[in-house]
Amino acid sequence: MQIHIGNLIRDELRRQGHTNEWLADQIGVTPRTLQRIYNKPSIDTQLLLRISQTLHSDLFQPYTQALSTMTDVVA
Repeated sequence: MQIHIGNLIRDELRRQGHTNEWLADQIGVTPRTLQRIYNKPSIDTQLLLRISQTLHSDLFQPYTQALSTMTDVVA
């Protein structure tokens, strides 16, 4: 399963009805930097945590779900 976190962040922001400018201001980046985040398939975990907290949404969940579907997890 391929996860593109930038798309998921943008989708959640739109679902909540917030603007790019609002999220950029909340997480302390420029709107241009936010656009770069949307284009990335991966993200720094601290930044993802900040965005998840701001949006009150568990954006780590797609990764957790992908892990739970793995059959070859090494313990």
